[in-house]
Amino acid sequence: MTPLEAVAIAVAGLAAGTINTIVGSGTLITFPTLLFFGHPPVSANISNSLGLVAGGVSGAWGYRRELTGLGRIVWRLAPVSFLGAVIGALLLLVLPESAFEAIVPVLIAIALVLVVAGPRLGRWAARRHTDRITPARAVALVVGILLAGVYGGYFGAAQGVLLIGIMSVLLPLHIQQVNGIKNVLGMIVNFVAAAVFLVVDPGRINWAVVGLVALGSVLGGLVGARLGRAMPAWLLRTVIVVVGVAAITVLVT
Repeated sequence: MTPLEAVAIAVAGLAAGTINTIVGSGTLITFPTLLFFGHPPVSANISNSLGLVAGGVSGAWGYRRELTGLGRIVWRLAPVSFLGAVIGALLLLVLPESAFEAIVPVLIAIALVLVVAGPRLGRWAARRHTDRITPARAVALVVGILLAGVYGGYFGAAQGVLLIGIMSVLLPLHIQQVNGIKNVLGMIVNFVAAAVFLVVDPGRINWAVVGLVALGSVLGGLVGARLGRAMPAWLLRTVIVVVGVAAITVLVT
C-alpha cells in the first residue's frame, strides 16, 4: 500500500464517519475509494464494515444527550438490528462474489434515490406523526428495523437513511432523537456484521484497510456529532450522489 493510498483511505474514513453520524451513507465514500485502489469488492465491504465500527461508537457517544430517556426504545430495537445484521452478513458470505457485484450497484442506486428523496420523505413523515406508538406501528417498526439490519449487514450504504426514514414515520420523536437512535442501531449492525466476518471468514479481511478506516471514522464520528445541524444537507447529498455514481461506474465497468 502506497502512502497516497493510505492517506486517501484514512480521509475517506473521516468523511464516512462524519456523514454516517449526521445522515448515514458513509459507505458510499469508503467503498468506492477501496474499489478505486483495486481491493476486491467483498473484501473491501468486509474490511470497511469492520473499520466503520469505530466511527459508530464515537458517533453514538456524540449523540448521547439526544438519547436521554430513550433507553427503553433502544433496548427493544437493538436485538432486532442484531438479528438482521447476522442474516445480512451470512448472506454476504454465502452468496457468490458475482452475486455481490451484481446486487451492489442496484443497492447503491436505491440508496442514492433515498438520499435525494430524504427531504421529501422527512416532510411526508412529519405530517403523519402521532403522539403514541400503536400496535400496527410497533409491528411495522420491528419489520422495518429488521430489514434495515439485513441490508446493513450485507452492504450498509444508506442504512442510516433507511433507519431515519423508518423511525421518522413510525416513532413520535424529534428528528435529532431519531438520529441518535439511528447511530446506535447502525453501530450495532456494523459491529455484529464485523464479528460474523471475523468468525466465519477472517481471510478476506484486510487489516491495513480496517485500521485506516477506523482511524478516520472515529475522528469523523466526533466531528459529525459536533457539526450535526450546522452542515448543509444539500452539500452532503451532492457529495454522496457524485461518489455513489462513481461507485456504480466502477462496479459495472
